[in-house]
Parts: sequence; structure tokens; C-alpha cells
Amino acid sequence: MGFLFKSKKNNASSASQNLKTGKVISFLNQKGGVGKTTMCFNSAHALARQGARVLCIDMDPQANLSLLFNCELGDDEHSIFHLLVNSIRELKNIHTPTHVNEIIRTHPSGIDILPSSQELSGFELTVSGVSTSRPLILKNYLQKSGLIHQYDYIIIDCPPTLGLLVVNTLCATDGVMVPFRPDEFSKKGLGHLYSVLGDIEEMGVGEAPKVIAHIPNLMDNRRKQEQEELESISGELVEDLGEEHACVVDPFFNRAQLVRSGGQRKSVFDYQSKEFQGLQHQFNELASIIKESDYGHRG
Repeated sequence: MGFLFKSKKNNASSASQNLKTGKVISFLNQKGGVGKTTMCFNSAHALARQGARVLCIDMDPQANLSLLFNCELGDDEHSIFHLLVNSIRELKNIHTPTHVNEIIRTHPSGIDILPSSQELSGFELTVSGVSTSRPLILKNYLQKSGLIHQYDYIIIDCPPTLGLLVVNTLCATDGVMVPFRPDEFSKKGLGHLYSVLGDIEEMGVGEAPKVIAHIPNLMDNRRKQEQEELESISGELVEDLGEEHACVVDPFFNRAQLVRSGGQRKSVFDYQSKEFQGLQHQFNELASIIKESDYGHRG
């Protein structure tokens, strides 16, 4: 028996229904320190370099993705938090005079970024008393703002929790990418993630998104135990999900190149040296998975 748990209208106008709808992809792991933000950042660059129109949304109050995009907000600047609050009529008394076009920043790569801020840590408390469906706040915002029609892909970096921010993200998401380190903690974390996906369906707020890739990251190829843990986790994913749906990609090893590029706030594609070619190929493979996955129909 494996470690996973079994999974348990938009009132748009006819004109908006005819618009192309982008795919929402979330990078998620409740365990911190798995390189989630780095995976998100470089995968977005891979998609953009392949010609896709990409928006990144930082849903983590730590704002590490915003930092990688050189998007550090001042005390008087607004973030995705303010846009979400402004989208809820019942919170009119705390609305701020801002518009999405004033908050989106465009990176030199051509990727747009909706930055995070520390206020996002208070999101759950802020919306605790509203009567609107709290798990659908982000999904409804993406639809009503039209952002879902303006991009080919919306890439979301999630916080390392399984709270309301993550539930909102999952309800808005078409596909989930799960970076993990091959250890016992990650095995438990994957079980918890699949349990939350089952909970979303039981809430009656829509179909749970599809996990389109499990990404072993920060592996140390000198440690035999990590290879054994990876084989164990991969085997249980196949047992629970089947060969077709388990999708464990080739591992990303703990390389100095990833550390260097992140420290310089650059993607691996900003380097021309041969030592980055392997990483570039791996992130292009992740982009291909995102582009070629069958997401099914989600209402």
C-alpha cells in the first residue's frame, strides 16, 4: 500500500468565453528548503524563451520569487494581497486605490510578475469573516480581472504550507509541479499534499488539479541513501498513481550553478558557458511537460 491518499461559474460573458484561456501552473511543496522557488523561476524563463507569454504570481509572503525578479516592494507599494482584498466587496472598507496594471512588473526577460508582500501572511485572517467562497478568491480574481486570458501560462510560487493561500492556489490551478528532496520528510509531505487535493474535491468547489510532475531536487549523487529514497518514493508514486501519471522527472543535483545563478538573481539561461547546458536542458524539459500535459477540463 502506498503513502498517497485517494483523491476524493464563472459567469463570464459570451465574448470572454471565446477568449483563449491560459493554463495556471503551481509549484508546491509544504516542506521548505526543496528549491521550489528556483524551479518556478527557471521554468518560467524556459517557457518565455520558447515564445510563451508568462505571468508569475508570488503567493508566498516571504516573497523570494519577487526577489529573484528584482522586485522588492517599498512600504507604501501594493502587492497581490491588495488585489485579492480589493476583489472582495465585503472588504470595501479596507480596499486600496490601486490597479493591477500599477502592480505588475515586467522583467527584462519579458516575464510579468505580480509580487508578494508580508501582508499576504495575514490573508487568512483578513478574509475569515467574508461570506464569499474563500477557497475561490484567487480563481475568481484571475477570471474577473481578465489575467487568465492575457497569458499562455500563469506560474505560481506557493508558500511552504497547506493553509488557505495554498488552497486558493490549488483551486485556481490546472497543473501542479512538486519539487521534493528524496528523504522521509518528503514522502510524508507528498502524502499530505494528495490528502489536500482530495479535500478540495470534497469541498465541492471544483475538481482538484492534476499533478503533472514530481521533481527530485538538490540531490547529492555521492549519497547512496538519497538514491535509495528516490527509488522508494518513485515506486510508491507508480503504485498509487500508475506509471502514466506518476511522472517523476530526472533529478536535479545540488550544483553550484544553481546556487550561483540564484545568488545573482539570474536564470540558468542567462549563462552561455557549457556548465549550464545540462540545467538548461532540464528546465526546457519541465517547460515541455507543462506545455504538453493533458489537463482535462476544470470548471
